[in-house]
Amino acid sequence: MKNGMISVALPKGRLGEKVYGMFASAGFPCDEILEDTRKLIFENPLCGIRYFWVKPSDVAIYVERGAADIGVAGKDILLEYQPDVYELLDLECGKCRMAIAGPAGFRDDGLTTLRVATKFANITRNYYSALGRDIDIIHLNGSIEIAPILGLSDVIVDIVETGTTLRENNLSVLETIVPISARLISNKAAYKFGKDRIEAIVKGLERVK
Repeated sequence: MKNGMISVALPKGRLGEKVYGMFASAGFPCDEILEDTRKLIFENPLCGIRYFWVKPSDVAIYVERGAADIGVAGKDILLEYQPDVYELLDLECGKCRMAIAGPAGFRDDGLTTLRVATKFANITRNYYSALGRDIDIIHLNGSIEIAPILGLSDVIVDIVETGTTLRENNLSVLETIVPISARLISNKAAYKFGKDRIEAIVKGLERVK
């Protein structure tokens, strides 16, 4: 905690804007964050809070490494990268699911190695390992949906929100692995030394979520 302020890493984009609204409603506003500016860090000394925007997948890194005291990250990021942080609260927003999808009518016969395209190798590996299923993980960073269409993979593991992209590409959800939502996380040392202040934020967010 620098200069006595709690540093908060917010994910860029619509989710981050929604989450900031929750912080403001909980009693931790910072008006300048809403201004049209190129500033990266926004402070409200009266509330003892500092916000900054980062790429959603980087929030957990900032919190784990102590550059932020707390932050908001998707459950998918926490499951995939398993950062050494405390998960304090399910904010119940940014809801979606991690799912297996494939061509409509696809059935896994279990006889051959299943080819799975995904950005989430650890989640995929852990899920199929628990089933005792032999898989070949194909790690992709772009549009995962095209992999089974072109025969690169049998199925995909990806985040599904509305399912529109899947339907438009003649794919469908075959199995849901885990529901996903935004979580409030904390650096472990920051929580130890600033527990009362962080818990005050948690309680405020619980009231408005």
